[in-house]
Amino acid sequence: MDPGFKSPLIDCFRRGEVARDVRMLAAQGALAPRATEQLALLVLLSDDSEPAVARTANSTIDALPVDALRAFLGRPDTPKEMREFFTGRGIEPDAAAAACLPPIDSEEPLLDTLTELPEEPGDGTPDPEHKLLSALPIMDRIKLAMKGTREQRAALVRDPNKLVAAAVLSSPKLTESEIEQFTRMGTVSEDVLRAIGHHRAWLKNYAVVLGLCKHPKTPPAVSMQIVHRLHEKDLKMLMIDRNIQEGLRVLARKMVTKGKL
Repeated sequence: MDPGFKSPLIDCFRRGEVARDVRMLAAQGALAPRATEQLALLVLLSDDSEPAVARTANSTIDALPVDALRAFLGRPDTPKEMREFFTGRGIEPDAAAAACLPPIDSEEPLLDTLTELPEEPGDGTPDPEHKLLSALPIMDRIKLAMKGTREQRAALVRDPNKLVAAAVLSSPKLTESEIEQFTRMGTVSEDVLRAIGHHRAWLKNYAVVLGLCKHPKTPPAVSMQIVHRLHEKDLKMLMIDRNIQEGLRVLARKMVTKGKL
C-alpha cells in the first residue's frame, strides 16, 4: 500500500531496491527515522511480497503506542493515505492531542528497536577518513547512518549504496549544519544533492541554497529552480564559476543584468 509520503529512503523501498534482510530490519522498527518515515515504511511493508516481512511489519504496527499514534495521525500534515490505513485498523486520529506535539521534522520515531550499534572495524587506531566503514555489511552501515555519530554520517552520506546515503538523510540525529556541509562535499552523489534540493525545510537555509547552486553535481532542475533566492553578490560569483553548468552561469548573468527577473 502507498503511504502517501515520499523521501529518498521511502523511495528506495517503493522501487523494490531493498534486500530482504534490510526490509526485515525496517519491519521490526529498527530502521528508526522520524515518525513519518517510520510509519510510511511499516505501511509499505505490511503487504510485502515476502510473507515473513509482512507479518513482522504488522506485528510492529500492533506494538506501536496507540495514544502517540492517534496523536500523530491527527496532524493536518499527516498523509491521508496513512490515516486511512490506520483507520481501517480501528485507530482513529486524535486532532486535539496532535496540537501538543512538535513539528514532524523534529520527531523521534514512535517505536525504536535499534538499541545496539555496530562498531567500526580496525584495531582502535584513529581513522579520520572512516575508510573502514566501507568494510562493514550494508545492514551495519545503515544502522550507523541512522544512529551513529556526526562523523560517521559525513562518511556514509558518500556511500556508493543509495540506501545508505538515503538513511543518512533520514537520520533523526541529522542537523541543518550537516546538510550545509553535505552541499560543500565534492564526493557526494547527485542523488543526495537532488534529495536535499527537494526538501523545503532545508531550503529555508541560505547556506544550503548557495551550496547547492555552487555544487557541480547538483541537477540543473534543482539549481535553476532555486538560484533566484541568491543575493546579487553570490549571483556574480556564479557568473564566473567554471565548475557549474553553463546554463546556470547564463541564468545568473541574466538575473544580475536584468535586476534578478
